[in-house]
Amino acid sequence: MLLRTVTADDATFYLSLVNDPAFIENICDKGIRTLDEALNDIINGPMANQEKTGFSLYVVERQEDGQAMGLCGLVKRESLKNIDLGYAFLPQFLGQGYAREAAGATLAYANTHLGMTKLAAITAPGNLASNKLLQDLGFKMEAVVILPGESKDTNLYAYEF
Repeated sequence: MLLRTVTADDATFYLSLVNDPAFIENICDKGIRTLDEALNDIINGPMANQEKTGFSLYVVERQEDGQAMGLCGLVKRESLKNIDLGYAFLPQFLGQGYAREAAGATLAYANTHLGMTKLAAITAPGNLASNKLLQDLGFKMEAVVILPGESKDTNLYAYEF
């Protein structure tokens, strides 16, 4: 598994990921339905964040063939005090350890290369696999919150290095 920055060439993959029913249910419906919208979101999201902050969501690639499997990385959300670990994978790559490996590598990078000492993570209460993954990585549940602009509960986790 490799992590790399998101590029404009990832628009087709990104469009598939953000329209996956599990992404829409557990993260959000970004309303992206065309390649142009996906490209615009990549440019104004991960690419802009990488340029501005030095971190972003990264494409998780299968090492043997370069297949894009998901996203994993760091996000600064206005609604959270700390930088947030985020991840999402296409359904055919779930349950194979890729999220755990990518999240572990992201945690190490955040601490070793970026000097971060605390991270947040959020997940839907009903997303049992994601909640278990965060706990297995060492995240501790802080609270159940309703984030600004949303109406549903969200589990808020914290990780301290």
